[in-house]
Amino acid sequence: MKDLACQQFQDTVAEFLIRHQSVLDILSKSQESNARVNRAVVKAVTDCGCIQIKAEKKEIPPEASLADLKNLLGNHLDGELCPSCRDIIEREIGKSLFYLTALCHSMDLNLYDALKREHDKVSTLRIFNFT
Repeated sequence: MKDLACQQFQDTVAEFLIRHQSVLDILSKSQESNARVNRAVVKAVTDCGCIQIKAEKKEIPPEASLADLKNLLGNHLDGELCPSCRDIIEREIGKSLFYLTALCHSMDLNLYDALKREHDKVSTLRIFNFT
């Protein structure tokens, strides 16, 4: 049985997708919403300052295994999102998910099936997935 939450979300998106039914509109709105997610993260760093990006080249010891990389490499973030930035970023991710789901609907794909397939692939390949 397909996951109920994914199916309900996909059904709701299909019901209320009125203006942007063309796959071209969906693709351009999806790209725009992804850019807004990126912008919201940048603003959390540059306007708010609740998080900082501290990036530098990480030296990987020659004897390090693939399993060691998880502990050796970080996400370059310092700090924690403030409630305001968290809210903004979550809203932008939500819009991005809306258009991704709209794309699934317009192409007669099921969001849950796509999530399940990716989950199965990552679970099977584990650290060898390299995504």
